[in-house]
Amino acid sequence: MNALIKSATIVDSKSDFHNEKVDILIEKGRISKISKQISNPNKYKEIKRHNLHVSQGWFDSSVSFGEPGYEERETISNGLKTAARSGFTSVALNANANPVIDSYADIALVKAKSNDNAVKLYPIGALTKSSSGIDLAELFDMTNAGAVAFYDYQNPISNPNLMKIALQYASNFDGLVCSFPQENRISGSGVVNEHINSTMLGLKGNPALSEELQVARDLFLVEYTEGKLHIPTISTAKSVELIRAAKTKNLNVSCSVAIHNLVLTDAVLTDFDTNYKVLPPLRTQNDCDALIEGLKDGTIDMVTTDHNPIDIEFKKIEFDFAKYGTIGLESAFGALQTIFTTKKTVALLTQGKSRFGISETSIKEGELADLSLFNPDVSYEFSKNHISSKSKNSAFLGKTLKGETYGIIANKKIILRNG
Repeated sequence: MNALIKSATIVDSKSDFHNEKVDILIEKGRISKISKQISNPNKYKEIKRHNLHVSQGWFDSSVSFGEPGYEERETISNGLKTAARSGFTSVALNANANPVIDSYADIALVKAKSNDNAVKLYPIGALTKSSSGIDLAELFDMTNAGAVAFYDYQNPISNPNLMKIALQYASNFDGLVCSFPQENRISGSGVVNEHINSTMLGLKGNPALSEELQVARDLFLVEYTEGKLHIPTISTAKSVELIRAAKTKNLNVSCSVAIHNLVLTDAVLTDFDTNYKVLPPLRTQNDCDALIEGLKDGTIDMVTTDHNPIDIEFKKIEFDFAKYGTIGLESAFGALQTIFTTKKTVALLTQGKSRFGISETSIKEGELADLSLFNPDVSYEFSKNHISSKSKNSAFLGKTLKGETYGIIANKKIILRNG
């Protein structure tokens, strides 16, 4: 694959050309030259876009595509195409398929389905068999097949001894164990954040306490076992405090936050729009502020879209009975830029790779081209026209976002919106 990117501003603090407008020559999938002006005698494909910016490829640590089993929600093929058009060059795929991805063969299957794509797919295996929370899955076998972590997607491990054993066992091969931060016996049948808005709307509340108890428990367990723990999608101010304290002890713990939990609060629930029914639930502005501060000071290691397509019949029903989840790939960049600078947004979208054992890149001559292309300065109202996913359940529909993506150059392929 050969291409010439014209007049692109590089956003990459590791690059010697950071903040410079340059041409980038790519030959056989590798960056061969970066300069103010590069001629094109070989008539390679030229890539020109308005206000074009380029960064190292973005990574998402939590996406769901449905396949196998829920292809009506999303397929791996279209999901990866959506990720590419949204600026992502690598994604970690959750195990919440049907059947659950919990074996060597399952990991091998999804990897095979992602072959020959511009976006690299990294499978996450289930932590327990069928994500039932009873018996550990074959973690080492799945590691050998290519699993980068183990997670029962949005299913908390209620048995602390099982979590202890998982951390101890996985430490034998440097396995990353993920634990969803919710204590189900506290959250009960709550569907939104337990706060004044849940009372006003007559919806059952899921208190911040349910998350914080689970986080505290898991931090005690990782300290005891000296294991390697990732806590996905925290949502409360107290969770940030707990993890910040844990990191001062040098515990081997990381965490992420879903972009919608940064940008939206439970104040949006007044219309009972089920696109806002997410897990963990949207919290308060105080929680959002604490999460943002946690990203700024490094307590929170990465952001995620927590992209979770849900077909329409499970969203166009009463709020209490609707399934949890929002898609987020297409809106990620524009939503983050409503609260962060472009430099910080790009930094957040490129963080987290090393935690999942994925090599990082930079924009330098000789490096493989792993690039995200975007325009950070355009504002627009996000609509279904911006959605490439099969399912349209976005919490950002109707919201004003800032910044659009043009696509990616990665894995010796070019994927661009509108050619």
